[in-house]
Amino acid sequence: MLPRVAVLVDTSSSWGRRIIRGIDNYALKNGPWQLFLEARGLEDDHGLPPRWQGDGIIARVGSARMADELAALRLPTINVSNIVLPRDSFPRVSTDLTVSAKLAVEHFLDRGFRSFGYFSLAGLSYDSSQRQAFTSALKAAGHDCSVYSVKPRKGAEPDWNLDLVELGNWLRHLPKPVGVLAWNASSSRELVYACQIAGLLVPEEVAVLSGSDDDMLCECVHPAISGIMAAAERIGHHAAELLHHLMTGRRRKVKSLLVPPQRITARQSTDTLAIQDPALVKALSFIRQNAAQPIQVNDVARHAGISRRILELRFMQHLKRSPAMEIRRSHLERAKRLLAETELTIPDVAEAAGFGSPEYLAYAFKHGTGVSPLQFRKAFPKK
Repeated sequence: MLPRVAVLVDTSSSWGRRIIRGIDNYALKNGPWQLFLEARGLEDDHGLPPRWQGDGIIARVGSARMADELAALRLPTINVSNIVLPRDSFPRVSTDLTVSAKLAVEHFLDRGFRSFGYFSLAGLSYDSSQRQAFTSALKAAGHDCSVYSVKPRKGAEPDWNLDLVELGNWLRHLPKPVGVLAWNASSSRELVYACQIAGLLVPEEVAVLSGSDDDMLCECVHPAISGIMAAAERIGHHAAELLHHLMTGRRRKVKSLLVPPQRITARQSTDTLAIQDPALVKALSFIRQNAAQPIQVNDVARHAGISRRILELRFMQHLKRSPAMEIRRSHLERAKRLLAETELTIPDVAEAAGFGSPEYLAYAFKHGTGVSPLQFRKAFPKK
């Protein structure tokens, strides 16, 4: 008898669809499994049909009622949600919100921001976790964070009748330019609309970053919103793997697993540099535009129109790192994306990311991430 697995995850978001792809990926390699899923919205009823007979469940456990119903079935169950519930004792595979918050801080600091805000959905444990991690990471970097909270309409959705004038007043009184993080694309949309009403420029005065990257929702706002892309396929794959262990009795207890986000999808809402130094802006833009090329510090200084010594002094003054470090960071980020999203060989990744040789890529990768390029790639399973 083939294993029968219920997948209680929404299909309306790119996060949910990518979770399902990760589960299917594992099942194709280690099954076959019979997967039971339906087209559902994020806040739809995700319960099981009466008298369903199966062997395991992977679910976004979104309510105490759902947790109780699933627990009563006494089937192996893996939770892929960041929602914390009092009676939820299922093993969990979900996004590491602390790493997400640190990634957001780096994204803003890399662009020269020194003023920050967080738009919070009150009463949601996962939003609170991200907010606390964001403010803690900023504090560690020597910065404060202003917080504005509203009550959500349903789940993680802000009320469509939210007072955008009041939200705009909060944004207007923040020191500019300011980088603001929100839980999701819907919250980020409200920030953009509040800026438009308040006469604030996005991203020049207010840069907006979504804590989740839903390509359709982020790109249906103008300017399009940058978002933190969860490693959803990896979460689905790991959830399926842990469920397989439980269904086959190979493990009686399974530890929860936090998965780092994949990357930030940069769009227009953060496409700016909060730096007043024109030469430094030119230098940073040149580095980003040439992430695939083996450029040197002298190339950057020449493009910026200043000496190498002055360039290095200004980098340390404004960004607390050297031009060489920024070049390596840019190359490393491109290499990460190529390893995670393409089938290019390691030598081809090294060439396409400006490293020149696979040996230099391996050295820089180990130094920057603590793992080899091959180990990093294995964390992002592909069909």
